[in-house]
Amino acid sequence: MQIGNLEVTNPLFLAPMAGVTDWAFRTICAQLGAGVTVTEMVSSRALVYKDQKSAKLLRKNEGSLCGAQIFGNDPQIMAQAAQMALEISGCDFLDINMGCPMPKIANSGDGCGLMRTPELAGKIVEAVVQAVSVPVTVKCRLGWDKGSINVLDFTKRMEDSGAAMVAVHSRTRSMLYTGVADWDIIRKVKEQLSIPVVANGDITDGAAAVRCQKRTGADGLMIGRSVFGDPWIFQEVQAALAGEEYAGQPCLKDRIDVALQQFRLSEQDHGEHIACLEARKHFAWYLRGVAHSSYYKNQITSLNTMEDIYRVAKDVVRDLR
Repeated sequence: MQIGNLEVTNPLFLAPMAGVTDWAFRTICAQLGAGVTVTEMVSSRALVYKDQKSAKLLRKNEGSLCGAQIFGNDPQIMAQAAQMALEISGCDFLDINMGCPMPKIANSGDGCGLMRTPELAGKIVEAVVQAVSVPVTVKCRLGWDKGSINVLDFTKRMEDSGAAMVAVHSRTRSMLYTGVADWDIIRKVKEQLSIPVVANGDITDGAAAVRCQKRTGADGLMIGRSVFGDPWIFQEVQAALAGEEYAGQPCLKDRIDVALQQFRLSEQDHGEHIACLEARKHFAWYLRGVAHSSYYKNQITSLNTMEDIYRVAKDVVRDLR
């Protein structure tokens, strides 16, 4: 698979997710089999106005191809922000978010809101492509709602405007993350485009990945919420696509060791306070499905220091299986 001039040897993508896919978590996922990662989305206006918090989100992880994702609805500001994002991050490609369904984003004409203004979306891609020397990709959805599914025309416009790849979350904006992803539409997108198409939505395990790949014919698969607490899902999907048996997740102790590695990376990136806030949600995700873990999940909600994290981790390994 090629994204412009980039060769993708492992077309398993970690979906960009605000508040989740920070540098620490992307690093872990890359170590465990994600071939392509993308930063959390960053506001183009915030970058242009030199907001340091936004710029910090663009730290490139090692171990995978990594894209920087920006959002906005002004072509010139997006072009300027794209140049800044790449200068800050050194990322391999530039991704434009045209799929975020959250009201504060989409209702402002950003994210999935751009699917309601495809001509403007095309101008944004054209401006960004002219502004940067790396491949430019687009993440979108099926459309605004069930009555306005326009992903076929929209993605063709993205290709014609210079996009090197499209990733399609096979739900509409109004569905958010509910209902069933429509993989059949992604197949139609794939059939009409010459650039790579990446399928996103309902890839929950290895078996689902095989079904999605067969149904869509997509060049790559993008995994989102199923990775919460389970970065090993990339290994599961790799095995399934290769027709091999998946050995399963490591034992609890080894899973906790990976969680601790992530939290140490988070401390290195954000400092102890933010790392502990991030650990409150990620640690609970790592304990999903672990019997009798509710007692420790309650403790996790009040983690304040790295010492707290190590103490709870030690107790979990001692008491749970």
